[in-house]
Amino acid sequence: MQVRTTRCLKIRLAGYHPDQTHASANIMTQVDFYTGVNDKLHTVCNLSQKAVQNGLRVLVHTPHESTLEALDELLWTYPATSFLPHCRNNTENSSRMPIILSHQDEIFPHHEVLISLHSTCLPFFSRFKRVIEIVSQDTEDARLGRIRFCFYRDHGYTIRHVDLSRSSKNST
Repeated sequence: MQVRTTRCLKIRLAGYHPDQTHASANIMTQVDFYTGVNDKLHTVCNLSQKAVQNGLRVLVHTPHESTLEALDELLWTYPATSFLPHCRNNTENSSRMPIILSHQDEIFPHHEVLISLHSTCLPFFSRFKRVIEIVSQDTEDARLGRIRFCFYRDHGYTIRHVDLSRSSKNST
């Protein structure tokens, strides 16, 4: 039997203040980790669709323009019989769209659900009611995910963990 330990590193996040909460109330951000994911972009689509069906607005923040473009394309054909309405941040319709895509901005028209595809915690995450971190089965991505998990836990955030590696079709 192999025992794995998680070593939490003390990291300081630029622009983060432990007493900072999301803009709409004095409630701490809920953090959800989806781990063991086969396809991050399809997982983003699944989670975005569920959030929109529940009347929530979503901001997906990607680390690169190329990731944003691939997600933009996928959202136009997801699900197969429809599409998920979305746009890029800072466009004319961004304040009305249920799903907003961004990769550089830090000012957004809402602070409901943040889906992060970054390997580090975003400095503005605590403005949102809910943050979703997606971690693939890749060894390095899993290691970086554990560091983010420790950061949130060590700062007192409530964390919900969903292990998708046990799911037969690895969907949410």
